[in-house]
Amino acid sequence: MGAAEGILGQALGRLIALSEAYPDLKANANFQQLQAELSDIENKLAAARRFFNNAVGEYNTAREQFPAVVFAGMFGFGPRDFFDVGEESRASMDAAPPQVKFN
Repeated sequence: MGAAEGILGQALGRLIALSEAYPDLKANANFQQLQAELSDIENKLAAARRFFNNAVGEYNTAREQFPAVVFAGMFGFGPRDFFDVGEESRASMDAAPPQVKFN
């Protein structure tokens, strides 16, 4: 999932760069709607990541508390990992985040 999200971010960055090169495309109503929808999708993905990581944190905390800690090991409930986009994706996002502009 992290790799797919990285690809999506890179594609969005290329799309925005393309719009900067072609002012007629930037003024097109359909392109502006696409930008708005992409921005909405990015916000929803960020919210889903926060929700998932919160659920993982609650799960990991609950399985470490008594009496769950006794049964967790017996039934194979191990700790879960948080969703992380990876160092490469994070570095590319920090270096040049895609920008969506509304005119």
